[in-house]
Amino acid sequence: MYNDVYKGKTVLVTGHTGFKGSWLSIWLTMMGAKVVGYSLDPYSDKGNFEACHLHDKLYADVRGDTRDFVHLSETIEKYQPEIIFHLAAQALIRTAYQYPKETYETNLMGSLNIMEAVRLHDCVKTVVMITSDKCYENVEQIWGYKETDRMGGYDPYSSSKGCTELMISSYRNSYFNPKDYAKHGKAIASVRAGNVIGGGDWSDNRLIPDCIRYIEAGKDIEIRNPIATRPWEHVLEPLSGYLKVGQKLIENPVEYATSFNFGPHISANKTVFEVVKRLVDYYGKGKVVDASDPNAVHENTLLNLDVTKAYVMLQWEAKWGLQEAIEKTVDWYKEALHGHDMYDFCVKQILEHGEHLAK
Repeated sequence: MYNDVYKGKTVLVTGHTGFKGSWLSIWLTMMGAKVVGYSLDPYSDKGNFEACHLHDKLYADVRGDTRDFVHLSETIEKYQPEIIFHLAAQALIRTAYQYPKETYETNLMGSLNIMEAVRLHDCVKTVVMITSDKCYENVEQIWGYKETDRMGGYDPYSSSKGCTELMISSYRNSYFNPKDYAKHGKAIASVRAGNVIGGGDWSDNRLIPDCIRYIEAGKDIEIRNPIATRPWEHVLEPLSGYLKVGQKLIENPVEYATSFNFGPHISANKTVFEVVKRLVDYYGKGKVVDASDPNAVHENTLLNLDVTKAYVMLQWEAKWGLQEAIEKTVDWYKEALHGHDMYDFCVKQILEHGEHLAK
């Protein structure tokens, strides 16, 4: 897969100790990339990074904050990465309400520091900036948002991602314009994924890890927003898209220096209640309780992505339906709760997903 474009390449992954970043680091390592991770310490000692003992498997494991431009720049200068996948972020809506300043600093200014470092370091040629499907101005429409739709954000988290997309667009137009690629030699894309589930996420106020905690503690699963509908997809779905974008940027940097959505088939757009019900059924235990709070902070009820652009330009589409995504997720947690090293298990799921991609 990916025409071996990552083999032997030095790849900087920011946020590598996080949920999505750890899975991406494993996948890149499997393909022979020299992965340099740059991130804060893992959120949990049970998360995917620790469960897979990834610090022993990477080319370099650097602890740093993307808000620290000097340290970030020094790291790039030391390791000379050709490719950057930027995933480091404050990724929780409710946390953003509590800490809005830190959220904007991390999501907007941290991303700006990446772009500025790319501008100043000749070694970096290919950059995939990961933002969020929350970057769009959500008007609760029933059809999916396209890459050309307006950026926005009611809440601080969503707004921080909309701001980040505008900043990326400005840097790309001003310093890395595809029309002038022969002069600067750098290709930048931004990518936006739907609601991602999968093994190894232990963040607070996230649906799946909260469900697992409730189930294992023998408590009822309290859902605060049961009717919210989201584009659910397994973590390997958008990661396969990010890797495809990176490949295409290397092979055809002018055409693919743009933005892409990565979401599931419309049939995977289900309510929170439906997702939890399926999880409980497959897990074999647990009870769902509606804990709606009319005074809770605002969260959009309906969100959907149009992934036509990824399908046409990248030949990408999600391969696992919602039920399979839930089953793969539950399987990871059940295995991890036995205290097993999860690296080989993650490799197995990546290979299974790859078999689907090859079909």
